[in-house]
Amino acid sequence: MIAIVLSICLVSDPGICQEQSIHIFREMSPMACAMTAPPHIAKWNDEHPEWHVERWRCRAAGGQEG
Repeated sequence: MIAIVLSICLVSDPGICQEQSIHIFREMSPMACAMTAPPHIAKWNDEHPEWHVERWRCRAAGGQEG
């Protein structure tokens, strides 16, 4: 399993930031994750309009970054 890790900040207070993970329940390489991540990020962003995605990365879920 792989995760897309979002670095997000509140729209109303950009000084409040945190990380949020989107888990993808299939095996794939970090490169494949990077290529398929944009629609997942857009969906998450549409569902959480109070947050702004600053940056993102892929990593093995529960593991080290890849």
